[in-house]
Amino acid sequence: MTDNDQATPSFCKDCLTDTDEHQLKCKECGSPRILSHPELHTLTIAHIDCDAFYASIEKRDNPDLDAKPLIIGGGKRGVVSTCCYIARTYGVRSAMPMFQANKLCPNAVVLKPNMDKYAAVSKQIREIFTSLTPSIEPISIDEAFIDLTGTAKLHGMSAAKVLNQTATRIKNEIGITVSIGLSYNKFLAKLASDLNKPDGFSIIGKSDAKTILAPMPINKIWGVGKVLNAKMKRAGISQIGQLQKMDLKKLIRDYGSMGERLYYFSRGEDRRTVTKETTVKSVSNEITLDQDVADYNTLKKHLWALSEKLSGRLKDKHISAKTITLKLKTANFRTVTRAVTLDDSTQMAEIIYEHGKSLLKKECNGLEYRLIGIGVSKFIDESFSDLPDLLDPDKEIKIKTEKAIDKIREKFGKDIINKGRKFT
Repeated sequence: MTDNDQATPSFCKDCLTDTDEHQLKCKECGSPRILSHPELHTLTIAHIDCDAFYASIEKRDNPDLDAKPLIIGGGKRGVVSTCCYIARTYGVRSAMPMFQANKLCPNAVVLKPNMDKYAAVSKQIREIFTSLTPSIEPISIDEAFIDLTGTAKLHGMSAAKVLNQTATRIKNEIGITVSIGLSYNKFLAKLASDLNKPDGFSIIGKSDAKTILAPMPINKIWGVGKVLNAKMKRAGISQIGQLQKMDLKKLIRDYGSMGERLYYFSRGEDRRTVTKETTVKSVSNEITLDQDVADYNTLKKHLWALSEKLSGRLKDKHISAKTITLKLKTANFRTVTRAVTLDDSTQMAEIIYEHGKSLLKKECNGLEYRLIGIGVSKFIDESFSDLPDLLDPDKEIKIKTEKAIDKIREKFGKDIINKGRKFT
């Protein structure tokens, strides 16, 4: 190494000891897991993604599944929620129809999603994140952006070491692995977290961003979906490196507002900041039916079960909603949504169901549906929900009855009492 050369910052992923990038093993603990990058200790924007989240939790809880291909989904007409990495070697992917997944991997173990369990684990992980910094932006139940800018003194170490320590803590305390992407903006952090899954830690810095991006396909840029991808390929653009050579005005002229994003993202530039968690805007439940259904009475039975489940979630969160939205998907996969906004908010299954049923009846005109769902939005605190209505004296009776049923279920279990419409 010459006088002008500088050693690339490096540390051991197992003991966090600073080390030489050229060493094959850590001089302290002997681990071969060395993390190196010229900007290792200056980058602070991270994306953390749980590896095959649902499947990893199920394998954690049942070691017999560890060496088996596992699919979380269900039903011949449902879709894959997620699958383990063994199943992925067979070509199985998230959102794939179950019948196709079963053909690709007929020996897979298939489990229905247990969302209550997954949500509880997600909450545990979120609590670990909040111990690091308040600047957390959850993207979904199993991933989040984290901004560790200005926390080095607080933690006594760089963001890279804090993140590596956090990954180890999640593995030891919760029993699953995460993959981390570290960079100087959100786009590159998200991209980096996908480079070395599972249990990976990848870094993209300002010095190597354009080089790393150049050979990647254009659909790696957030917002480039199938339609835009096909359009750009027809124009002869297939790699991000081609965008790096193009003029901003031409990209805007050819692709509208998306052209600006293509220009800046292809060059590793993203002005978006990590924003703290925002209030949930909607809550919903849906079910894919075992066979296409046109019959109103059959559909409303499913609607009741979904309304009860949705109501339970609202009551658990101590919120109520003013807008109720019905979702249907036809046999040919066309989505139909219908909504109604109430004068007063509600969290009651009975009221959600009655309004959902009214919306449903108008859509039962001979079309067959493969999916039905019910959702709510426009939330307020439960203290202002389900107020008495002088024009509807039966409403107060329905509310009191449902609250009484809730108390009985809370004491003796959810299945102790059910309304007849659940079965007929």
